[in-house]
Amino acid sequence: MHAIGIDIGGTKIAGAVVDELGTIVREDRVPTDASRPEEIENAVVAMIERLSDGPEEIAGAGVAAAGFIDAAQSTVYYAPNINWRHEPFREKLEKRIDLPVLIENDANAAGWAEFRYGAGRLVSDMVILTIGTGVGGAIVSNDRLFRGGFGAGAEIGHMRVVPGGLPCGCGAHGCIEQYGSGRALQRMANELADAGGIGQVLADVRSRTGSLSGSDISALIMAGDPGALAALRQLGDWLGQACASLGAILDPQLFVFGGGVAQAGELLLEPIRLAYLENLPARGFHPEPEFKIAELVNDAGVVGAADLARLHASQ
Repeated sequence: MHAIGIDIGGTKIAGAVVDELGTIVREDRVPTDASRPEEIENAVVAMIERLSDGPEEIAGAGVAAAGFIDAAQSTVYYAPNINWRHEPFREKLEKRIDLPVLIENDANAAGWAEFRYGAGRLVSDMVILTIGTGVGGAIVSNDRLFRGGFGAGAEIGHMRVVPGGLPCGCGAHGCIEQYGSGRALQRMANELADAGGIGQVLADVRSRTGSLSGSDISALIMAGDPGALAALRQLGDWLGQACASLGAILDPQLFVFGGGVAQAGELLLEPIRLAYLENLPARGFHPEPEFKIAELVNDAGVVGAADLARLHASQ
């Protein structure tokens, strides 16, 4: 049985027909204007209709989007990039297409795909953190996706690590998103560039280009630049501390890291592991989880949304 997965981003909508093994059979992609919710609805309906026009039997459609989704996986309480406030999106879609529909948070959908078909496929309890512009994440406990009592759980990026710390876009201060994200890495790299010393190459690049972009820092990390690696270690230290807190509560077998910064691979995982162990309660007596880089990349959202839609339809 196949299912359709749709992933709504800030500038594009991606969709695919996905089989039971997580393989994409057919895909589609269109640009979209996130400032016009009615256009997004029309684009999603049109994409589902196009993807349904094939020989496969389609069980349902899953739609992933950034934001808070209710426990019934129907209403979008709030979307940061789209003007949705208490939007009954599933009801609107099911009035227009002849398929059961499920609405899911995009990080949950991507995390579920990684659990089912990627780095987490051999465990029952997993936490994934996506390290991009911000910090996203998902939690799988006892083979089930954790959503919380109201459906808006697992907002890992907004776990506080520094009381009264840096202001966050969510309105709070000291969230891990301000210390463990791609933006945080840029800030740390700029601070090292300001200080000179091992940050001199960072300063030279900034002087030449006008700013330090994520791609600039990534290239310097892969080239082994001491300043860029020091910034990455700072980032990894904060993430490891956050994982230690998560580990004390959730006791996962595995932490997975995705997103653009995770392309650094073991260079990112090493400081995360060290900081995790330094902050782990009852170290030496507490089983230690594994730390891995995500295996699914750009397709995780659509694959996870499709698989969740298939499970929803079967229940």
